[in-house]
Amino acid sequence: MLQLEGLTVVPDPRPERRARLLGLLEQHKAGAMTVTHLPNVRYLSGFTGSNGVLLVTPKGTKLFTDPRYALQTSGECDCAAKICTGPVWPELAKEVRRQALTALAMESDKLSHDQWLASAALFGKGVRLKRARGLVESLRAVKSSGEIEAIRRSVRLNSEAFQQALGEVRPGMTETQLAAEIDYRMRRLGAEGTAFETIVAAGERSALPHARPTGQQLRANQLLLVDMGASLDGYCSDMTRVVHLGPPPARARRLYEAVLEAQLASVAAVRPGAACARVDAAGRRALRKRGLDKFFRHSTGHGLGLEIHEGPRIGRKAEGVLRPGMVITIEPGVYLRGFGGIRIEDTVLVTETGVEVLTPTTKEFLVIPS
Repeated sequence: MLQLEGLTVVPDPRPERRARLLGLLEQHKAGAMTVTHLPNVRYLSGFTGSNGVLLVTPKGTKLFTDPRYALQTSGECDCAAKICTGPVWPELAKEVRRQALTALAMESDKLSHDQWLASAALFGKGVRLKRARGLVESLRAVKSSGEIEAIRRSVRLNSEAFQQALGEVRPGMTETQLAAEIDYRMRRLGAEGTAFETIVAAGERSALPHARPTGQQLRANQLLLVDMGASLDGYCSDMTRVVHLGPPPARARRLYEAVLEAQLASVAAVRPGAACARVDAAGRRALRKRGLDKFFRHSTGHGLGLEIHEGPRIGRKAEGVLRPGMVITIEPGVYLRGFGGIRIEDTVLVTETGVEVLTPTTKEFLVIPS
């Protein structure tokens, strides 16, 4: 970060990201790489269009796209761009031959088998294709200060949309109507859209971890689970809260307390160097003490950023450790058939010394008068 006559100038992070990628490619004995996964293309070049392939080489980086994005590339990208009037891949292959590249890494986990074979045919026998899985994603796992600030803004917007929509909740409205209200509030506050399809599940349906909103009406004396996320400047947020329509019975309060205890235990386990699996285990231990661990049927969390699900994964069999700059969710839940489910989710930042909870929304068991 530079200071220029009292102004703070933040260097463009994209050249440094590409340089780091080239360093990883050397370890894979490939001097260049095609990048096809659009979030990775955006991360490395700034391009936000729906059709683009990036060629990253020691001689430079070039984006290949179509005429729809001729103006957009000039405003977004810091690298060269080739506007192709026909299919993109033949033009990319010409550039590969022009640079006499002999080993080319490709995102094998993002391409179909047919796409891989077609690419190999275009490049010819003189180019060895290298399978590269998750190289750009490994860079994206640790966020820069600019990315962290973008996620903070997304998280704050998401929480404000929830607070506004909560004021509209009433018995008789449907799950789909509440989901639409939440999405509308996000847009009004400036979001580009939702980070994923908003989950609204009432009553017994809250026991479905990924329930889709239906025409079911909200009724008094019900649990109401809302899982929502905003996309702002390309960066995602994610939060789950459970409220109760009317005074909650003792059973609901006990379950809520148990899940909250598990969530706080996992949050407390987040620190640099902590194994992802141990963060998951901390919450499960808390639920096991109450005999509820068998009703927790998914992993504890995941990374987020340009995508709603990124590395690292926070689960029982997850590999890897946490590093400063990682942004993850912590979201244990308990789901009981015939009764309902409770999940409490925050977005948190791994700091140099521990953890910072980014989500400002209260975790009190909120009650909506019915």
